[in-house]
Amino acid sequence: MRCIACNALLSDYEATRKSELTGDYVDLCNHCYVAVKSDIVVIEREDLATPENMEEDWESIDDIKDWKINE
Repeated sequence: MRCIACNALLSDYEATRKSELTGDYVDLCNHCYVAVKSDIVVIEREDLATPENMEEDWESIDDIKDWKINE
């Protein structure tokens, strides 16, 4: 499964993230998800999270801008 925004491969944790409202899969990597995190209530499989997943779960949209610029 790939992120619908940036085409990155999704981890099991990212691939199982669902919208609480619709039940549809969100299909966004952690980098892209942070941009909509405040707008979408999700159900996440915390049992699938790894330390790497948590490190990638950035806190602000500014982190994404910096990441995209530095790539």
